[in-house]
Amino acid sequence: MTEGRSSSTAREELLQALIEHLADHGVRDQSLRTLAMAVGTSHRMLLYHFGSRAGLLAAVVDAVERRQRRVLERLVGTSRGTPREVALEFWSLLREPALRYGPLFFELSAHAMQEQPHAVVLRDALVEPWLTRLTELMTRAGHRPAAARVRARLGLAVARGLLYDVLLTGDTASADAAMTFFVDLVDPEAPDRVPGSPV
Repeated sequence: MTEGRSSSTAREELLQALIEHLADHGVRDQSLRTLAMAVGTSHRMLLYHFGSRAGLLAAVVDAVERRQRRVLERLVGTSRGTPREVALEFWSLLREPALRYGPLFFELSAHAMQEQPHAVVLRDALVEPWLTRLTELMTRAGHRPAAARVRARLGLAVARGLLYDVLLTGDTASADAAMTFFVDLVDPEAPDRVPGSPV
């Protein structure tokens, strides 16, 4: 390790290099040795910083989720627009990084669905925290909490579904048009009613 360069800095640099490599090639069944060679380090250094392949993938999961969460926190902290403006801003903030990191995100999400140990944390991280913050945005826009949460869940599901579409088709323009249509279809000024509840 270079003098004056902390272990945490070296770890973060390795982690970023690993995320970029995995964004290009996917996780698949790559071994620690394969990953070490790909990012120009040694198997021993990956063990030193991450403990194991599972530990390394857990660190990647955490970093990818933190990156996504920063997008959401920025929106919650700064947006003062109308519900329509907030929804479209949310989409634009999600879409751009997804073009690069989306395949890795969905691969790790599949690992969480399969209850692979390194990705189990995503079962709690990929829905509830997002719903909480998006519900806050909807409540701030004037919707009652129960209906705001339903709107938040629907919006999150549509956004992720359209990201999946873009990653498969490459047709960003059509996904943008679909999101705009959805936002206009779900009239944010309509009276709140939770499905299944009395009018």
